[in-house]
Amino acid sequence: MKILITAGPTREAIDPVRFISNRSSGRMGYALAAAFLRREDQVLLISGPTTIDIPDHADFIPVESADDMYRAVEKAINDCDIAIFCAAVADYTIAQPEPQKIKKDAETFTLQLTKTKDILGSARDPLNFSGTLVGFAAETQDVELYAKSKRSKKKCDLIIANDVSREGTGFDSTENEVLIISEFETIKLPRQSKENLGHILAEIIADYHRARQE
Repeated sequence: MKILITAGPTREAIDPVRFISNRSSGRMGYALAAAFLRREDQVLLISGPTTIDIPDHADFIPVESADDMYRAVEKAINDCDIAIFCAAVADYTIAQPEPQKIKKDAETFTLQLTKTKDILGSARDPLNFSGTLVGFAAETQDVELYAKSKRSKKKCDLIIANDVSREGTGFDSTENEVLIISEFETIKLPRQSKENLGHILAEIIADYHRARQE
């Protein structure tokens, strides 16, 4: 099978030296990529900036902004069987980035933000992806409720959700604890390393894809 995985954060430029971003390390997406490669699947990893080594034998596309990631996904998604959107993509970008470094003159400074393209929400329409679609939901409250809503709204087969407000899991952590939500059930996977979790998730996603084809 050919698996598309997005990972890491995006960076939205304010000026040539500053940007807005988020706390995603990319570890979960990279762990998933490594797990699918161990299964001898073909993996296309589209990643925002991270400090993680690229898994051996992965096809790799580095991106910077949410728009970069959208365009990379748009080009590749319909050649893939499974698309897993693990990246923490910025919801907003700078309306007009400054071409030169902004000087620290004014006492206050206002940024005008505009919505980025919804990559996960575009997978079915307008990108017309018909394979198995997996999204991630990083929440701080009512995790299962919000994740179920996201699965339905984005037309995902599976949503993998976690509470990023919990200490020691999620962003900036080597461990995670997740819910796997499908149309039919919710499965809780206990706290463990992201490497172990990547292996378990890869098997569950692959099994779901096979069942979907039957």
